[in-house]
Amino acid sequence: MNSFHKNLNRMAFFTAFLLCALIIFNHQFLTIASANIYLNGAIIGTTLFGIILCFIKVFRLLPEHRWLNSYTRRTRRDDAQPRLLNSVAMLLRGRSQKLDGAALRSIMDTIFIRFEDDRESVRYITNTLIFLGLLGTFWGLIVTIGGFAELIGSLDFNDDTVLTSMQQGLAHPLGGMSTAFTSSLLGLGGSLVIGFLGLQLQLAQGAIATELEDYLSKNATISNAELTKNTLPKLQENSERITEILNKIEQRLKEISK
Repeated sequence: MNSFHKNLNRMAFFTAFLLCALIIFNHQFLTIASANIYLNGAIIGTTLFGIILCFIKVFRLLPEHRWLNSYTRRTRRDDAQPRLLNSVAMLLRGRSQKLDGAALRSIMDTIFIRFEDDRESVRYITNTLIFLGLLGTFWGLIVTIGGFAELIGSLDFNDDTVLTSMQQGLAHPLGGMSTAFTSSLLGLGGSLVIGFLGLQLQLAQGAIATELEDYLSKNATISNAELTKNTLPKLQENSERITEILNKIEQRLKEISK
């Protein structure tokens, strides 16, 4: 449970620090966001959704922690039922405390797969933020190139007001550059924020799996079949090496005797 509180505190402090930074630099942030209100608004909204989702997934690990504490302390409370590891809990409930190595590996593989599947949505949001940042970059470049092409095509260099027309026409392509840079900045920043929170979620899940593995490993046994399966290939390999060495010695003795 200490690891859960540790990771949750990290997430809370990081989010509070981010919120304070946005409050202090609110003018600069609003200037960046208003460069393209639609695309940048989508990036900001996706980031907020990812932050909320990470906190929800961390809090949804509480049933796993209650079940783990109940199982390792052998209190076996009926109300301590896990959510993601329900199948693992049912499997361990019907078995004795001692598990062989193959069963332990199978259980741990199931736990890691369940946890990894639970993090897929967070990983998808991170990739989506990167995609939105790249989309804004290409969008801004297209607008910039098109704006410069339109500006150059509409200029009349024989007109005395050509500089004024150029100055007025630069607003549109420069707006495209603003879209490209701001969306890239927000997209990468959002992906870093969700990536850090997703890392804390992974560490919280990993602490559950590690604690359960340590507890089960203390009582794990190696079956004869598993011992034979792991030992025979090594014995065969060593036997082949010994045979090869003896053949070399025999050939050497023959050469010396000649």
